[in-house]
Amino acid sequence: MAAPLAERLRPTTLDNYIGQKHLVGEGAVLRKMIDAGRISSFILWGPPGVGKTTLAQIIAHKLETPFYTLSAVTSGVKDVREVIESAKKNRFFNQPSPILFIDEIHRFSKSQQDSLLGAVERGIVTLIGATTENPSFEVIRPLLSRCQLYVLKSLEKEDLLELLNHAIHTDTILKTKNIELKETESILRYSGGDARKLLNILELVVEADTEDPVVITNEKVVERLQQNPLAYDKDGEMHYDIISAFIKSIRGSDPDAAIYWLARMIEGGEDPAFIARRLVISASEDVGLANPNALLLANAAFDAVMKLGWPEGRIPLAEATVYLATSAKSNSAYMAINSALQFVKETGNEPVPLHLRNAPTKLMADLGYAKDYKYSHDYEGHFVEQQFMPDNVQGTRFWNPQPNAAEDKLKQRMETLWKRKY
Repeated sequence: MAAPLAERLRPTTLDNYIGQKHLVGEGAVLRKMIDAGRISSFILWGPPGVGKTTLAQIIAHKLETPFYTLSAVTSGVKDVREVIESAKKNRFFNQPSPILFIDEIHRFSKSQQDSLLGAVERGIVTLIGATTENPSFEVIRPLLSRCQLYVLKSLEKEDLLELLNHAIHTDTILKTKNIELKETESILRYSGGDARKLLNILELVVEADTEDPVVITNEKVVERLQQNPLAYDKDGEMHYDIISAFIKSIRGSDPDAAIYWLARMIEGGEDPAFIARRLVISASEDVGLANPNALLLANAAFDAVMKLGWPEGRIPLAEATVYLATSAKSNSAYMAINSALQFVKETGNEPVPLHLRNAPTKLMADLGYAKDYKYSHDYEGHFVEQQFMPDNVQGTRFWNPQPNAAEDKLKQRMETLWKRKY
């Protein structure tokens, strides 16, 4: 079985590397370092499919130095230490240090990143990190200070067209077919500046077409993509579809479906912090007062993911997902704040009743500020009935408790305190 088109066309030299001229074009900073045969540790920051991994491999090939690869998705501290030990044994006098390439370095936890510091500092390895996330937020400062940062850009239209024509005329399989690029707007738009995605779409369309010649049109591209959606794209439409399905499965109390969509996101390379944030939102919006512990657990899961890194972080995410999906549900707090916000927009800035205002000066006290305020803790049950809303909107209700065990207790307490109000 042939390798995917994107893999078959992966360039091995800078001469057939497309894009990023500001880094690897003639006279550019990385090009000079590579041609000189000496590079320092650096991090490549850019969107998916712009050539970060390829560039690292080209550098290792050009420098003829041992090349180690770790994925932050599947590697732990133990793997990092093993690679460093191996690099020590493969380091020879007067030769460039072995290169350690870490894909998705932003997913390494602090302890994993700490384990790299000594080796990078002593030159045991030259680190090349790749990330789609802002390194200043995701990479620890001591490691970032030891690395240069190079920003890669999404491929321009001209780069993508060059890549398309290169694929059609040089790939061992595609060049045997009669392919005509009649229209390119859709294929360029759907690629979003991502070379890998562009080649995947091209391969998808060509494989589905039995005609001769194979004519690439906008209609064919759209039709083929609708029939065969590409792999999960964390920056595209499917990203939003899957997170929507995930949240709705939690809201609908289906833990199996929720775990399925969680697995889809993890397998597709979704940012764990994005998933964790959505769990915190769901705990507040969908579980709410029916189980206040849900927010505590979701927040703890978020914190655990940040501490553990990947792949262990999947476990607290799964725990929080199942807990939220199986919890009783209430959106009463969510509905209350929405209702109150709408009410405030309609009624404007109603004055705060005088007895609720502070009186830090004698003048304010003379004007009646804080007069007749009743301190709740001075009364039996730490409650005394008094007015807390502005005069013109007294009696307005925003929070309506929903029928579940937790809110039934809250409702009963409010009825006891406020009598008819609740």
